[in-house]
Amino acid sequence: MDETIVNKTLQGRVHGKTIEIDEDLGIAEGQQVEIQVKVITTNSREPGEGLLRTEGALADDEEWDAIFEEIHRARKLERRPGIPNLDEP
Repeated sequence: MDETIVNKTLQGRVHGKTIEIDEDLGIAEGQQVEIQVKVITTNSREPGEGLLRTEGALADDEEWDAIFEEIHRARKLERRPGIPNLDEP
């Protein structure tokens, strides 16, 4: 039996147990083939998804804990001018 090996990289879509190839394979109907499947991920991320995936990245980091504590204290400082006492002449 004469065996010809053809390597092609093709794309398609899964429909249940069937994979629909986007182009003509150029192979005879009924020919037995071997298939390797690689899932192609799309870049359809929702806004903020990247931030959610990094959640906890700085957990238990003492240097960042100190930085965020300093930011927290600075934000709590009273920056508004005081209310003037209108009863004073």
